[in-house]
Amino acid sequence: MKRIVASTDFSTRSNRALRQAGLLAQPIGAQLHVLHVVDDDQPDELIALEKREAERIIDEQLRSMPELQNVRAQALVKTGNPFDGILKTAIEIDADLVVMGSHRKRQLLDIFVGTTIERVIRKAAFPVLMVNNEAQRQYERVMAPVDMTDISANALRVAVASGLIGDAGATLVHAFVALARGKMFIANADKSDINRYVASERQRAIDELAAFLVTNNFNTRQWSLRVEEGDPSEVISRSVSAITPDLLVMGTQGRTGFLKLLIGSVTEEALRSLSVDILTVPPPR
Repeated sequence: MKRIVASTDFSTRSNRALRQAGLLAQPIGAQLHVLHVVDDDQPDELIALEKREAERIIDEQLRSMPELQNVRAQALVKTGNPFDGILKTAIEIDADLVVMGSHRKRQLLDIFVGTTIERVIRKAAFPVLMVNNEAQRQYERVMAPVDMTDISANALRVAVASGLIGDAGATLVHAFVALARGKMFIANADKSDINRYVASERQRAIDELAAFLVTNNFNTRQWSLRVEEGDPSEVISRSVSAITPDLLVMGTQGRTGFLKLLIGSVTEEALRSLSVDILTVPPPR
């Protein structure tokens, strides 16, 4: 991980993200680009004024934030729409990671359009870290939902390569569905038979997860496995409550269009509802 972009609007949320980006950049000597996008839908005089003020604030933050000391950092002030500005800048410098603070929700508008970070994640060809909590030097408790697809494998691979998942591994969470449970219930099957069936389905899922780790050469690390029956979003939410991770690692499907806006995804549900730092990783380029 050589190039990190930290996007800021100078809010408290963005300041947390900037501090976290600095702590990630320090130990690996990554180049940190601190980006602010000025809205260009206003008079030229006001744009020029806001650009100068943004440059002043970033320069002050680079000097005063302890987390940014001994970091190779560069201030970037662009004009345009924040969503477009972040994407274009990350592409221009070939960013390995974009770090952003969580954004204030706007209810109905977000249902159809999404916050800036959600829109960036939908389009991004690079990992995006959404910071919800105070900056920490190292993520100690990492949780990664996996569905045993190439998308999940790539998300784990990126998190390991970037150092966000260390030698201690992480807790892998998998949600499974016991398809025949409902039919057995309707057929008045004995409760013990239903329980045995569900237990066998859980063991099958555990075996498949173990095979997934071996196939993708992840079996050299120590992983904690948490396999639960239920809807993926619900299982992830329950697991976050039980484990209280510092970081959640999730792959994104890369879907676009109106269908995705209406249906959403497991990752977007997590982004909107969970108060934990979340690393989203797109499918391989």
